[in-house]
Amino acid sequence: MKKKYLALAATAGAFAATGAYAQSSVQLYGLIDLSVPTYQSHANANGDHVIGMGIGGEPWFSGSRWGLKGAEDIGAGSKVIFRLESEYRVSDGQFEDPGQIFDRDAWVGIQNDTFGKITAGFQNTIARDASTIYGDPYGTANLTTEEGGWTNANNFKQMIFYAASATGTRYNNGVAWKKLFDNGIFASAGYAFGNSTSFGSNANYQAALGYNGGPFNLSGFYSHVNRVGFTNQSFSVGGNYTFGILRANAGYFRYLGNQGALGQRQDNAFTVSLKVSPKGPFDYELGYQQMRVKNAAYNSDGDIPNANIGAFDPTSGLHNGYKETLYWSAFYHLSKRTEVYLAGDYMRLHGGYTVGSTFGATNQLELTSGVRTRF
Repeated sequence: MKKKYLALAATAGAFAATGAYAQSSVQLYGLIDLSVPTYQSHANANGDHVIGMGIGGEPWFSGSRWGLKGAEDIGAGSKVIFRLESEYRVSDGQFEDPGQIFDRDAWVGIQNDTFGKITAGFQNTIARDASTIYGDPYGTANLTTEEGGWTNANNFKQMIFYAASATGTRYNNGVAWKKLFDNGIFASAGYAFGNSTSFGSNANYQAALGYNGGPFNLSGFYSHVNRVGFTNQSFSVGGNYTFGILRANAGYFRYLGNQGALGQRQDNAFTVSLKVSPKGPFDYELGYQQMRVKNAAYNSDGDIPNANIGAFDPTSGLHNGYKETLYWSAFYHLSKRTEVYLAGDYMRLHGGYTVGSTFGATNQLELTSGVRTRF
């Protein structure tokens, strides 16, 4: 019996040594961001301000979330991968999107050393990921095959919608491919099915190309969105350059939105920002962005709808104008996982550019402090 046991143990050891048993892992992770106190001017129709926890309960920088991600090595340089991720509000403990448990990620895919990474399910648009390196100073400077960031609940987050699909800044029914080549070239493509009997209706396709050049990184994307029969197209290009403790970011977005009998909406937008990271626990960010609209119809609330996903009112007429936002922040890092911050932004509206959060006012100031930690 002892000899039989030793033989079985030796066989098992041989399988493990030769990789016959797949290596797998599942990781629980998360992030908590709580902004308190926050101040927002022109917070109602009377022009009053509000002081509270978060902007409408939302944290300033990062949606609080928890998730599961896993990988299984299936040999030949390939892994089966998955991610399930849910967002919640620390301010009241509620789901960010009621009725949708995994409202940030729900996908499965395969990653291979040669052909790259293919994922299918609910996930970031590839345009969002490609533009993170210049659209937001809080994201990574390098292009990667991981999903990108963009800040959360403030007056400069709306630029992300130029990189959106018909269902928001994430694909429903999406398939994405990403590959980072050894020479620094980054390539990506994505398609989201409309799940309609009319193939292509409510569907999206996007492509992105970029380059990691060490101190400088560049990327751009093209996006084609079919939303309820109307074509929306976006183009963008930008990058960043790091010298010493300073990182400079800049990008341009062009949006063309079909509005049926009203003709085409045309947006031009740009962003510039700086991140200063001196030696020690502090870093500082300063940014400015401008979003210009031409021949844009309002939505049913009388405001400029976000690009790609905003339904417009065909009786509202056409409007021109622009929104500009200056924002700033300072972080103090208590550890690699935890930091406290101060932040703010000032937004001004010009011409026919209106947003619902100002209740008719042409400017708004937001200020906050907060804490963010990861596990």
